[in-house]
Amino acid sequence: MGLADASGPRDTQALLSATQAMELRRRDYHMERPLLNQEHLEELGRWGSAPRTRQWQTWLQCSRARAYALLLQHLPVLVWLPRYPVRDWLLGDLLSGLSVAIMQLPQGLAYALLAGLPPVFGLYSSFYPVFIYFLFGTSRHISVATPGPLPLLTAPGRPTGGAGPDPLRLRGHLPVRASCPRLYHSCSCAGLRLTAQVCVWPPSEQPLWATVPHLLLEVCWKLPQSKVGTVVTAAVAGVVLVVVKLLNDKLQQQLPMPIPGELLTLIGATGISYGMGLKHRFEVDVVGNIPAGLVPPVAPNTQLFSKLVGSAFTIAVVGFAIAISLGKIFALRHAYRVDSNQELVALGLSNLIGGIFQCFPVSCSMSRSLVQESTGGNSQVAGAISSLFILLIIVKLGELFHDLPKAVLAAIIIVNLKGMLRQLSDMRSLWKANRADLLIWLVTFTATILLNLDLGLVVAVIFSLLLVVVRTQMPHYSVLGQVPDTDIYRDVAEYSEAKEVPGVKVFRSSATVYFANAEFYSDALKQRCGVDVDFLISQKKKLLKKQEQLKLKQLQKEEKLQKQAASSKGTSVSINVNTSLEDMRSNNVEDCKMMQVSSGDKMEDATASGQEDSKAPDGSTLKALGLPQPDFHSLILDLGALSFVDTVCLKSLKNIFHDFREIEVEVYMAACHSPVVSQLEAGHFFDASITKKHLFASVHDAVTFALQHPRPVPDSPVSDTRL
Repeated sequence: MGLADASGPRDTQALLSATQAMELRRRDYHMERPLLNQEHLEELGRWGSAPRTRQWQTWLQCSRARAYALLLQHLPVLVWLPRYPVRDWLLGDLLSGLSVAIMQLPQGLAYALLAGLPPVFGLYSSFYPVFIYFLFGTSRHISVATPGPLPLLTAPGRPTGGAGPDPLRLRGHLPVRASCPRLYHSCSCAGLRLTAQVCVWPPSEQPLWATVPHLLLEVCWKLPQSKVGTVVTAAVAGVVLVVVKLLNDKLQQQLPMPIPGELLTLIGATGISYGMGLKHRFEVDVVGNIPAGLVPPVAPNTQLFSKLVGSAFTIAVVGFAIAISLGKIFALRHAYRVDSNQELVALGLSNLIGGIFQCFPVSCSMSRSLVQESTGGNSQVAGAISSLFILLIIVKLGELFHDLPKAVLAAIIIVNLKGMLRQLSDMRSLWKANRADLLIWLVTFTATILLNLDLGLVVAVIFSLLLVVVRTQMPHYSVLGQVPDTDIYRDVAEYSEAKEVPGVKVFRSSATVYFANAEFYSDALKQRCGVDVDFLISQKKKLLKKQEQLKLKQLQKEEKLQKQAASSKGTSVSINVNTSLEDMRSNNVEDCKMMQVSSGDKMEDATASGQEDSKAPDGSTLKALGLPQPDFHSLILDLGALSFVDTVCLKSLKNIFHDFREIEVEVYMAACHSPVVSQLEAGHFFDASITKKHLFASVHDAVTFALQHPRPVPDSPVSDTRL
């Protein structure tokens, strides 16, 4: 029993009415909807060129509300702190801040030694930049501090055997804003180099492949001179730290917060060193005097800028790469947004103000950020609490760590390399996920080992940029077909339902067209269309040239015959000079008749020649010349992927119009974005032959127009006007 029988005549009528209404709507949408080309859009005011007020005029006309909005934009703490949910978040942020501070204290002291500075500067770097980021940062979970690679980048330059902190590190500071997230893989390279240079000797500027053999030989040579107390202290501290980390990993689900193994080791080692007198009895080096209180600000020495600009650029690249990578990971996990531009401002100000107060460069620490998140941290209030805890230590409690052995700090650094060395396992995942990123990882790793960390990062940045250019030269080109009864167009090679529109070719590239790939775009277009455009144009030119040569020979032959007739006429007159008057009259009459006939023939020839000239365009068509015609009359370029156009792209598009018109195919453009249209106008792309009527808002509009106008107006004979 059918649907109509079961539902009754009313339901059947309603169903038919609904079906007819849907069919009418579909027909109205696909058939009767007005076609929108660029001129129509500009008449509607959608893509018209709107006047832009200069930036300085905008600032002059800015009201108090606008100034307050700008202040809120660049000082995010004024936005989120008044809406801070105290009851829900304060306890978690308090515990998280204390946990991070407990980790930050020993690591700050250790990384200061790694950078070749007194340990107290690690405390300064754990206070000023963290509080500045609390005011200007947009990530709620990253912990601003000194990650492993940055002290390593700060360290090179100190002469071997030098005593005291290097003034270049204390007074020189030049924050550079740069972006290269993929360089985060270089942290593992930094870890390998750090392993080779930590603990005993000052850092070296030589590449790792030249440092490691010399380092191993020197270690073996000086083993008999090792201080037993220092070795035992470092070994015991390292074992304790490893055991505590293993316990934290194993009991992660049961513990409310990780066991502060580094702080416990720090306190225990300080107490044992003080009680047993390790410095005097076993010659174990200790941290020594840690001055209480904050140091006054010191203006950067501008004379050092030229010496530090290279290192500052490298530090800025690595620091921002680490911070923005972790910030976006946490933002995706907790469903909020991190502003990359504001992160640059926040990190730049943190390093700028920190440099004035003699801090070394900071960024984001992965281990402390994970602790801040896992212990209940919800905002940067946790960072502010940790910075205030460090401030308390600087002002009052710093002197308690006078007897802390430096070997314990060295053990903390070495044990923390575990996370960096784990990044070597990224190669397996990158091989499966993205081999281009794996190639960048390997190039960065190799360049860092063979050259140096600074030069290795420069090589990695250059290689990444070149790889981007190479990727744009190999986009995905496709011929689009229409999904039946829709205005959707998809690649016919990937979608079996998509069918090419008869007489119309739709071509799309997945990348923008610019100087590096414009030639590849044109070649792929001609190849995917299935027509040898260049061959047809060359054959057409040859045949037209032959026609012109034949016409020229015919005209020359006629002129030669006319000259011969004129010369023979003059000879006959000279021979019959003695004829009678009647004969002369008769001859003159005959000559006049002959001249009339000749003039009439010339008139007919001129008329015929004019008719042939008027039919010249028809005679220059592919069909008239006996050349094969394309199986499509219109070509539509889907330019939705274009984000910008340069002069090479403009010339390439004009050449495409010219070449396809020579083989009697009209070209249209579709789906251009507003900035691209403005750039086309600025580049004088539109003229009398290529108007804005050739540019449509969508591919479907262009296809519909092409079907309504299947043949273009015949052009003049072929002329070489390509750009």
